[in-house]
Amino acid sequence: MGGVPTLSVRNLRTVFDTRAGEVAAVNEVSFTLERGRVLGLVGESGSGKSVTGFSIMGLVDAPGRIASGEILFQGRDLAKLRREDMRQLRGNRIAMVFQDPMMTLNPVLRVDKQMIEAVQAHQRVSHAVARDLARDTLGLMGIASPEERLLAYPHQLSGGMRQRVAIAIAMLHRPDLIIADEPTTALDVTIQAQILSEMQKLVEEQGTALIWISHDLSVVAGLADDIAVMYAGRIVEHGTVDDVLDRPLHPYTQGLIGSLPRRVPGQKRGTRLRQIPGMTPNLLSLPPGCAFAPRCSRRTAVCDTHPAVTRPTDVQEVRCFHPGAPALYPDSAVQGVGA
Repeated sequence: MGGVPTLSVRNLRTVFDTRAGEVAAVNEVSFTLERGRVLGLVGESGSGKSVTGFSIMGLVDAPGRIASGEILFQGRDLAKLRREDMRQLRGNRIAMVFQDPMMTLNPVLRVDKQMIEAVQAHQRVSHAVARDLARDTLGLMGIASPEERLLAYPHQLSGGMRQRVAIAIAMLHRPDLIIADEPTTALDVTIQAQILSEMQKLVEEQGTALIWISHDLSVVAGLADDIAVMYAGRIVEHGTVDDVLDRPLHPYTQGLIGSLPRRVPGQKRGTRLRQIPGMTPNLLSLPPGCAFAPRCSRRTAVCDTHPAVTRPTDVQEVRCFHPGAPALYPDSAVQGVGA
């Protein structure tokens, strides 16, 4: 697509000041997201996925801070905006959906009051117009009997319904960018599939750019256009979903895919799942060079220096000195998620 991208993150570095020293939770992260596209941001817990999302939203509180880099939203650097200007964008042109819908919903207010207040915070419209918009947006999210749901308190709704309401609040102003931080993790697979389908439809019809933060590669495979794999605060592989998941270049990406439960031709029932050896590193005491090196069977002396981002193919970027080597975990038959 031509024109200015919806979001362009350049060399973002977000740190937390602790008594033991400075911790870089997000380190030199860069990516671009176009209108109407979905980026899956994946990795283990502590990889920096959520902090990346909070950084974009301007929700990193002390002792955290954005130390350097740019977050260009439609050409404006969010990292340099005044607090008031950022508040006007947040919830209006940029919205976030959290894993726990109660981080969005007030438990003592009815749904209609919460949604009407959210509308009138950014639009000068009457109570009746705001209420109609709230009802219509609930319907857009596939919520049956939206008039009844408006009169409910959050505790009167199921977990799946509360999450739909939280997503509907995010969609009230038809934002240009939505950041979804594992919003379906706690839901059963049926409700999860319905919400994913509705999110895809909204992205296609509204042209919204969506960042879907998740540890679940199978969900990202079915939803996203592009994928960025994070490890120890850095993006280690980035490209289209099909290319990254079918032909992973980084050993960490291969390990994530190889640990997925699935049937492989010729594999006996009861075969143990493979796992990546070792543990994720302590961000206060990262190894020299590549953070993944201590867990990687491809490690050589050069891995004690920091690998730069390279483009082995036209559609993939990888931060590795030995990209695309034979499968790291042969017993698990590393293949695409859809294999």
